[in-house]
Amino acid sequence: MFPSLYISHGSPMLALEPGASGPALARLAAALPKPKAIVMVSAHWESSELLVSGNPQPETWHDFGGFPQALFEVQYPAPGNPQLAAEVVELLKADGLPARIDTQRPFDHGVWVPLSLMYPQADIPVVQVSLPTRGGPALQTRVGHVLASLREHGVLLIGSGSITHNLRELDWHAGPESVEPWAKAFRDWMIEKLEANDEAALHDYRQQAPNAVRNHPSDEHLLPLYFARAAGGEFSVAHQGFTMGALGMDIYRFG
Repeated sequence: MFPSLYISHGSPMLALEPGASGPALARLAAALPKPKAIVMVSAHWESSELLVSGNPQPETWHDFGGFPQALFEVQYPAPGNPQLAAEVVELLKADGLPARIDTQRPFDHGVWVPLSLMYPQADIPVVQVSLPTRGGPALQTRVGHVLASLREHGVLLIGSGSITHNLRELDWHAGPESVEPWAKAFRDWMIEKLEANDEAALHDYRQQAPNAVRNHPSDEHLLPLYFARAAGGEFSVAHQGFTMGALGMDIYRFG
């Protein structure tokens, strides 16, 4: 059975400058059987309701500005999977979670940046599930539980965000050895609670974790972690690191 993964996707420039994360993602993919399909929750598809991408051939969306032209030329032409999208909607509805298909959704960079490093052939169908941020950790935990059964059928479940994400406090010239203590303290607390399987503390992280709001002024980049955790099994750290002083690049495996 496949694990589920939480990937800190960092800056969009990861696609061109993969640093230590690129080899870590490539090793992770190589250690797994080839998935029949991938279902992803990305920090960059916030929504008010649960949506599932049913686009058969999603475009590569360069949903950012101010980066080199070479980044805007990167394409990730993986197919969608409308049949799997419909199955995901039915699973969610059966658990009392209203969801519907979005037939137009392209791949945001929370999807194509990490997948371009894991599966550069872009030959595995990808379905996205949106992130109703107002539902918080509890909703993502529920969605993860509901979709966990897909792992038994060759589907890889991925939450894509960042373990820390305060863009206003980044040092764009800092090397990988430079880590802000307030960011490290938060990351270490999260790992401690994940290892202890302390769901109550994890759900209440904004009150309990050190420097929680400083690390996540808004929580869309952490919420995919709860999806991955609930969808998978035993927690382990696949990769650890920071870039730009405070942008956590950790990759976690569940199962």
